[in-house]
Amino acid sequence: MKALVHDQAVPHMLRLGDAPAPTPGPSQALIDVAAFSFNFGEVAFRVPDLPTGTIPGWDAAGTVVVPAADGSGPPAGSRVVTFGWGGAWAEQRAVDTAELALVPDTLDLGATAALPVAAVTALQAIRRLGDIAGRRVLVTGASGGVGRFAVQLAHLAGAEVVASVGSPARGAGLAELGASEVILGPAALRGRVFGAIDNVGGQQLADAYLRLETGGTVVAVGKASKQPTLIDFEEARIRVDRARIETFVIGTPLGGELAELVGLAERGTLDLAIGWRGDWTDYLRAADALVSRRVPGKAVLDVRRAD
Repeated sequence: MKALVHDQAVPHMLRLGDAPAPTPGPSQALIDVAAFSFNFGEVAFRVPDLPTGTIPGWDAAGTVVVPAADGSGPPAGSRVVTFGWGGAWAEQRAVDTAELALVPDTLDLGATAALPVAAVTALQAIRRLGDIAGRRVLVTGASGGVGRFAVQLAHLAGAEVVASVGSPARGAGLAELGASEVILGPAALRGRVFGAIDNVGGQQLADAYLRLETGGTVVAVGKASKQPTLIDFEEARIRVDRARIETFVIGTPLGGELAELVGLAERGTLDLAIGWRGDWTDYLRAADALVSRRVPGKAVLDVRRAD
């Protein structure tokens, strides 16, 4: 089969080549991939010392061709969105049935590849903040994949959402997704917030922390800035009372939360936040656009099978 495989010698350490088809384990389904998505973290922070030929990729949507041998999961022919820690960027993937959700015929199957890591991360991170109904919540890096889902999901949970972006152009469309205010970085924030979802790291994480209400929380999700976070705790002791920073690690399996998010998308209450979509042979263009912050939301690549 064709796949994007790891190769240190080429741009983004990715090339489109041949790879053996996956052999599913007893609790895994074999999926014909219709589309996969790029997440900023898995493109910008590629691990260079992977074996050549390794197939990366977390998120993919497609059709079950061989159901799991142990009887778990859906039958052949089912449309599904899937997650795994590798193997998504290929014509086929084997995936644990606990890491997939059914996709109804009313949804664009390929578009749901935008959901797994970004949308579930946003959902889990927001839930770490507790009850946010009627509360003010800051989302940094709000124009990215996780950020756009976080704005929507926090709004749906009843929060007053402040979306922080890097430029006015990056803020386009966020009000329509539920942001009550769009600012250029958390240093521009007026007043305080109950909680924050930080996708940027570096100085923005420090600035978000210093603007928390008493007992507030920043959930530190991402490090798009690629900069260390330095906090003057002498200043923090004066300005912040009993607030905390919580490091985020996604909890698996994702199947249940994926089903919940698919349901929101089907009802039209969750936009899939796709800012770039094209054929997977354009993977270098997609990767370049993503790491240079020219994609508002997610990049989705449609898989066209070789004859």
